[in-house]
Amino acid sequence: MKLYIKYMVSLRCKMMVKEELQNLGIHKMVVDLGMVEVLEELSAEQRQRLKINLSKSGLELLEDKKSIIIEKIKNIIIEMIHYSENLPKVNYSEYISEHLGYDYTYLANIFSEVKGITIRQFIILHKIEKVKELLIYDELNLTEISYKLHYSSVAHLSNQFKKITGLTPTFYKNLKNKRKQNLESI
Repeated sequence: MKLYIKYMVSLRCKMMVKEELQNLGIHKMVVDLGMVEVLEELSAEQRQRLKINLSKSGLELLEDKKSIIIEKIKNIIIEMIHYSENLPKVNYSEYISEHLGYDYTYLANIFSEVKGITIRQFIILHKIEKVKELLIYDELNLTEISYKLHYSSVAHLSNQFKKITGLTPTFYKNLKNKRKQNLESI
């Protein structure tokens, strides 16, 4: 039995969901971002208790088809951008469609209808968050970040970064360095 959970986007969330299931007496499970596969059936009472306990932690047990599809799309994107070593070589639309087994147009329409933004915009927002993370860690230069995240050029990355954040990547990186200097001078 598969359960889909909204807002489950980190390793900490996965651990918490696993703990909640174990507290309910469920021990045979596979926990992924946004989805749990339990090898035993949940009783109505267990399901209700899980729903209540998850909501206390800001998570939501999903039950309708559209919400489940949207959560799957979000989790594929988050996994792809934040947790995989390399982004797929194919178009994101092909990648998402292939993983979910639905036509991309259908997925894009549902996503836009419910979330109010396109899948492409959602991907861009997460790519910019990844760029911020990589800039802060200071392990890669802008050219390497651009290549890693499949931007056509550093200029394209910089333009998109400025459009989303209002700052250039270099200015953003320097903010971190100035903050560090200010803390050291205290």
